[in-house]
Amino acid sequence: MDFLDEIVLTGLTVFGRHGVYAHEREEGQEFTVDLRLRLSLEQASASDDVADTVHYGELAERVAAVVAGEPVNLIETLAERIAAVALDDRRVQQVSVTVHKPHAPIPQNFADVAVTVHRTRAPESLEDITA
Repeated sequence: MDFLDEIVLTGLTVFGRHGVYAHEREEGQEFTVDLRLRLSLEQASASDDVADTVHYGELAERVAAVVAGEPVNLIETLAERIAAVALDDRRVQQVSVTVHKPHAPIPQNFADVAVTVHRTRAPESLEDITA
């Protein structure tokens, strides 16, 4: 595969209870997630069948469940969990996940705080390929 196509989902906003401070977990806040999936879309574009691509509606539901789910201290950890969800689909070769925390407990004026992680599917071992 010489190049990868992309599916991009931006601005997915979900209420969660993540943060280091007790009040962040008690009160919660909205988090916004941006995803950039890299994969081949050749088969999907040829077949015109949603089964041959990542269904972004279903992906959004799975990501929202992570954000709304078990609290974590750091948005770095949250981004990592979301990346793992995206890589669950074996067609996805690479993913970039940005988690925005626009209501972070910072006393100064600011527009946003965000963390971005980039993850690549680990190469399959020879055992996985031949099994």
